[in-house]
Amino acid sequence: MNMKKGLIMTAALLLTATSTWAQKQWTLQQCIDYAMQNNITLQKAKLKNESAQEDVKESKAALLPSLSASTNHSVGYSPWLDNGVMTVTNNQVNSSVEKTYYNGSYGLNAQWTVWNGNKNVNTIKQNKLTAEQADLQTQVTANSIQEQIAQLYVQILYLTEAVKVSEQSLETSRKNEERGKEMLEVGKMSKADVAQLSAQRATDEYNIVESRANISKYKLQLKQLLELDGTEQFDIVVPATTDEQALATIPALQSVYDQALTTRPEIKSGALAVESSDLSITMAKAGWLPTLSMTAGAGTSTNSRSSNSFGSQLKTNFDLTGGLTLSIPIFDRRQTKTAVNKARLQYETAKLDLLDEQKQLYQTIEQYWLDAETNQQKFRAAQATEQSEQESFDLLQEQFRLGLKNIVELMTGKDKLLTAQQNKLQSKYQTILAQQMLRFYQGGSLN
Repeated sequence: MNMKKGLIMTAALLLTATSTWAQKQWTLQQCIDYAMQNNITLQKAKLKNESAQEDVKESKAALLPSLSASTNHSVGYSPWLDNGVMTVTNNQVNSSVEKTYYNGSYGLNAQWTVWNGNKNVNTIKQNKLTAEQADLQTQVTANSIQEQIAQLYVQILYLTEAVKVSEQSLETSRKNEERGKEMLEVGKMSKADVAQLSAQRATDEYNIVESRANISKYKLQLKQLLELDGTEQFDIVVPATTDEQALATIPALQSVYDQALTTRPEIKSGALAVESSDLSITMAKAGWLPTLSMTAGAGTSTNSRSSNSFGSQLKTNFDLTGGLTLSIPIFDRRQTKTAVNKARLQYETAKLDLLDEQKQLYQTIEQYWLDAETNQQKFRAAQATEQSEQESFDLLQEQFRLGLKNIVELMTGKDKLLTAQQNKLQSKYQTILAQQMLRFYQGGSLN
């Protein structure tokens, strides 16, 4: 009996946990944190960063000498060999001819590049710059994903409130339709007018369905950025927003841009690319300089035809070698000059790429700043328009109830009110989004 109760309690806990997970609502920060850990594009960028770090380690190891061991074993056959090996056994002289013989060699070899125009040292520097660029590129990818998440999140918030407005409009349409049917029964309204009221109610229902479908579409895109399974339930927290948020002071355009130049990873990466290209010129010029390398080796060998023992041969044939090699380029068929010229061209390209990144950054910030300024002005105007249209529609409804206004005037007033409400919502959320983006480009976080 106790076991049965235990199973029931366990099942209840599992159902509660499943229900809790299914009902989980994600905040913007939770979406961003989860995406930073699970987004596939970002994970790939991190792997590229790790690969670049391995290149740095390899270039550092290239400063050390290399050491290798080698051994060679071969069997030979001399079919016309006449001379053999004389041996004395029990006072008798025996002669044997070994036509098949065995050779073995064993060696250790070391090689070290002493100087190659500092190309190896500059390679380390360049690989470090490349690794820094890879890390910055990871940050660029992370920033891009955060921007996309914020844009989708705000779009969902806007549509969620827009649905509420549409639902209020639908409720009004239903009341007007009911009122129209009552007036039809007493002969104060025609069937055509009632049909228009019904059509208005159906249009409001359609708009709600369409808005909800768009919400589902944006939620799906948000889930894809978070790499959530398509079957998982997903919803977001709808935070309380105020008109004061949309009316907050917008930072100056130049101030945002100046701060972004010092914090944005794409700008830092462009500057590193210029520095790396400058190193490439120095490395290419090293092709005109001599290269000094050092070699050393130790080796021995054995032969089966020798009368000495295996160990004696290893000792007798053992030798040590060492040497210096100086390579001086005289004529390389213009290879070095071409490499230098190409490196210079790449350097100029890197500088232009940096300028282009700065230009793109300014255009992006300017667009967000214009969106913030324009939508904030629209929001102020929409506030007054909504209030005016609401008062006008309330009066129209009363006049329509008394039979002083016709159906066309009522529907026109309702459409104007709905448009004013939607315009206010849209400008409000567009302003909040643009303000968040400006702060984000200043180095702040999205919230």
